[in-house]
Amino acid sequence: MVDSSLVLFGQTLAYTLYALAIMAVMGWFGYRVTKQGKGRDIKPALFYTFVGFLVLAGVSLHIITHETIPWKPMDLNRSAIKADKTFSINIANQKFILPAEKMVIKKGETVRFNVTSDDLTYGFGLFRTDNSMVFQMQVLPGYVNDILWRFDKAGAYTIRSTEYSGPKGIGMIEKNAVEVVE
Repeated sequence: MVDSSLVLFGQTLAYTLYALAIMAVMGWFGYRVTKQGKGRDIKPALFYTFVGFLVLAGVSLHIITHETIPWKPMDLNRSAIKADKTFSINIANQKFILPAEKMVIKKGETVRFNVTSDDLTYGFGLFRTDNSMVFQMQVLPGYVNDILWRFDKAGAYTIRSTEYSGPKGIGMIEKNAVEVVE
C-alpha cells in the first residue's frame, strides 16, 4: 500500500501546479481585456480553448489522484479481506479504552480496528511520530465503526481523537499505543 504521506506530497504538487495554471490563464485574460490599443480583443475560441483545457486537466487530475488513494482498494474489497488481527477499542467519557497497553502488529499485517463509543461522537486517528496522520475515522455512538489497514512501515504510532468532543477531548492522546515490528 502506498504511504499516505507520499500521496499527500504528490497531490499537493499536482494541485499547486493546476492552481498556478488557472491563475496564469485568468491573469493573461485580465491583462488582454484591459490592455489599450492593438491586441486588446481576445478571440472567444482561444479563451474557450484554454478554459476547456483547464476543465480537462482538472477532471483528469481528480481521476488520477482518486486512483492513488491507498485505502480505496481495501475499502472497495473489504468483504473479501480477512484481517490478520482485530483490535476492539471502546471510547467513553473522553477516554480510549484499549485492549492492551501496546498493540503490536507485524509489518505487512492487515488489521481491523473496531471502535465503539458509549456517549459522544469521537474521532479515531492514527499518527506517525512526526505527527502526520496515517488514517482517521469518525466514531459514532451506538454503531460499530471499523477500519482496515495494512501496515507496511515499522514504527510506533499514536492514537488521537480527531473530533471535537468537548474541552476534555484535547487530552485524548495515547502515545505509542500501536507498534509495528519487522
